[in-house]
Amino acid sequence: MHIAMIGTGYVGLVSGTCFAEMGNSVWCIDVDAKKIEGLKKGVLPIYEPGLEEMVHRNAKEGRLKFTTNFSEAIPGADICFIAVGTPPGEDGSADTRYVLSAAASIAREMSGYTVVVDKSTVPVGTSEVVRATMAAELAKRAVAHEFDVVSNPEFLKEGVAIEDFLRPDRVVVGCDSPRAERKMRELYEPFIRNQHPILFMDIKSAEITKYAANAMLATRISFMNEIAELCDKVGGDINNIRLGIGSDARIGMSFLYAGTGYGGSCFPKDVKELVAVGARNGVDMEIIRAVEAVNERQKFTLVRQVIEHFGERLDGRTFAIWGLAFKPQTDDMREAPAVVIINELVARGARIKAYDPEAFAQAAVYLGQAKDAIEYVEDQYEVLEGADALILVTEWKQFRQPDFEIIRGNLKGAIIFDGRNQYDPSMMKSLAFEYHCIGRNAQ
Repeated sequence: MHIAMIGTGYVGLVSGTCFAEMGNSVWCIDVDAKKIEGLKKGVLPIYEPGLEEMVHRNAKEGRLKFTTNFSEAIPGADICFIAVGTPPGEDGSADTRYVLSAAASIAREMSGYTVVVDKSTVPVGTSEVVRATMAAELAKRAVAHEFDVVSNPEFLKEGVAIEDFLRPDRVVVGCDSPRAERKMRELYEPFIRNQHPILFMDIKSAEITKYAANAMLATRISFMNEIAELCDKVGGDINNIRLGIGSDARIGMSFLYAGTGYGGSCFPKDVKELVAVGARNGVDMEIIRAVEAVNERQKFTLVRQVIEHFGERLDGRTFAIWGLAFKPQTDDMREAPAVVIINELVARGARIKAYDPEAFAQAAVYLGQAKDAIEYVEDQYEVLEGADALILVTEWKQFRQPDFEIIRGNLKGAIIFDGRNQYDPSMMKSLAFEYHCIGRNAQ
């Protein structure tokens, strides 16, 4: 099958590469010429485990190609995916200008019947606007090419996106055309041999499903963070509570970890859009607004702990940060709690030494205003030297069982602020560390 993937960001590049892996001919299109030139040379714009090798293999074998030229990729395509950014506006609404621009470009170049797929996370009703945009462009060309618009939201988790795409737990397709449904079923059939379903539904339901799924996961995170705050006030261990409620089959264990809050490109943006779409339609999304408020407050939790210990002013203090990306196995710094934590500490006079296995390049972008107060160190133990305390922000696996003797020897004082509850408070006490965590009554 001939596929065109518009957008070579996280979703577009992973999706296009995985479609090529199954034998399809895939053109990935982007207006960013520098990005496309890099991809042609094998230089990826993002870090995702396993992706670089897969891109190189499929490009070498001729199934995966990159271009800035729509006229090179769109004519003859069976399916055109739109996987461009939908950044939030000032009111939280998703900005669909890039989606509609992509739709217009498809209409200007398509040569026959085409299935046009919204892969980007888009507000409910976007498919209708995409359809109208394409119809207008085709009218300008005075051609009558048929097309269908489909919603096919992505559910990729950064860090395990390849596995998620190749072996999805479900594929959601919003579709109102039997012809388009046959095309989408044919495309995804190789990916669902694990017997997980393709869920065909109406388009608006598919559009809402993406936002509802992310909002539900975000709700679980904020709920646990709120319970953790209660534990810190009245006693109790959030890890025990997680076991107590997660063992209920109706609830389950996933996304019940207390920490410094969620970040990344999806949860924050999608929660904001769900609130905004409710407001546009006269629905006050009270639960979702509370989820967002709790999460923003949670990003300050470690800052409050540091202030309680060292005081409001941190002049002359140096803090070592373990983890900058919003989650492990990615270099993504969008909405990362580390950005809030570092900026707040620097604003109070602190200096920062930071280590992350992958995120230094992105950190330089997102922490540019504080660059004079930050030193990036490429060794997780060297970064501790001379620091007043260690602050663990991102739960990379290599932080789970570190050498605590080296940590003690390199720090000025044996103080750890653990934003991911990686260590056992009783063990930390036996090692004579002053240990601050979240919702575990460690002190």
